[in-house]
Amino acid sequence: MNESMTLLVVLAVVVGGLWAWRRLHPVSFWYGVVFPARAVLVYLSWHHVASGCKLTRNRRRFRLTLDALPVVGPASRNAATVVEHKRRVRRVDVERAPRLGVLRPTRLGWRMRLRLHDGQVPADYERAAEGIAHAWRVHSVRVVDVRPGYVTLWATMRDPLVEVTAEPETGELLTVRPGKLENGRDWVIDFRTIPHWLNAGATQSGKSNLANAIIKGLAPQPIALVGFDLKGGVEFTPYAPRLSALATTRKESVDLLTDLVGEVETRMALCRTHGARNVWTLPDDLQPIPIVVLVDEVAELFLMADKSEKDEVSRTATALLRVAQLGRAFAVHLIVCGQRIGSDLGPGVTALRAQLSGRVCHRVNDPETANMTLGDLDPAALDAARTIPAETPGVCIVAGQDGSWHRARSVYVPETAAEQAARDHAHLTPDWHTLIGSVSAVRPAA
Repeated sequence: MNESMTLLVVLAVVVGGLWAWRRLHPVSFWYGVVFPARAVLVYLSWHHVASGCKLTRNRRRFRLTLDALPVVGPASRNAATVVEHKRRVRRVDVERAPRLGVLRPTRLGWRMRLRLHDGQVPADYERAAEGIAHAWRVHSVRVVDVRPGYVTLWATMRDPLVEVTAEPETGELLTVRPGKLENGRDWVIDFRTIPHWLNAGATQSGKSNLANAIIKGLAPQPIALVGFDLKGGVEFTPYAPRLSALATTRKESVDLLTDLVGEVETRMALCRTHGARNVWTLPDDLQPIPIVVLVDEVAELFLMADKSEKDEVSRTATALLRVAQLGRAFAVHLIVCGQRIGSDLGPGVTALRAQLSGRVCHRVNDPETANMTLGDLDPAALDAARTIPAETPGVCIVAGQDGSWHRARSVYVPETAAEQAARDHAHLTPDWHTLIGSVSAVRPAA
């Protein structure tokens, strides 16, 4: 009786200690308890999981066996049967699973490298990823790295995008932190690394919220913000205190883009004079103020009501494309947003899309918009974008110029918070006429 009580007390102490450890320090509990148990489960079940997902291969092997052959003795009922053992080499087929490497823990799961069988391709594992995730009872499994003969699988225990809390401000020039990636890391947009971005999404998908987060993150920085809002200015007018210029009509857009092209050419001449490849290699006292251009609903710049607008649309498309082509080296960056981005808007949209190496695709209403945003980068990213549920606003697929992609979610930034940031940092707004060094027809933001 005493031994049973002692065992129960010890068991209760162990359970209580594990519970307290998990509550007080979940990170060390994951690395010290949960992950080792999960690793053992993965290794023990891998052959069955691979077989169920049809990732195994039959390989021929030769085995040496001993066969017992009876030798009939003299014709007598009581004669003993003589058994002769004969060695034979037989060919058998052995089912083998892909070789599983060492599991490396992450904060939300683990990574592991697999050696492919002959004839296998990474697409085989992408198709089997959902089955592997269900077998291991994890949130998701993804192919995140491909090398000749190997793939790396990344398993995530839970979805880190259910709740996202982050501060968009980073304190670094031309860098914002709009949310979180599915691997638990901060989602960072660095315009010096990826200068131009395409942000696509339907109404209530999180597209405008991402723009709010970017504006809130850029507002405290010594840069110029420029807006194009052909929906009558209803989107960007509240941020006017922090905007150096704002175009709300087609005519204003043409004039503002003309100014931007002229500013890019001026900076180009400055770099040529001083033998610099870009503005960042100029002396500090000569480096111009970076400009970030926000375009809301890009389709409005390309749509024509009749042929009389054809010239304006052509000039707008050409100027915007020149800014995208030349702006990177001269600190002029683009964020192009739109609900509908399709080839039917004209060849200018396709050419512009090619210059926007950063891509963000929220839930969209038509497949072509998703295809225009992500289709030329990675088919797997396109498939993931098509499965974004409507009840998760802010969730998107982010793809950079290196070809990698992630599920991400922007932090919720109310319009009032972005407007307050614009007012608080209005003193940092450069005067547009002073910035471009000439008297233009562009009306500064009110």
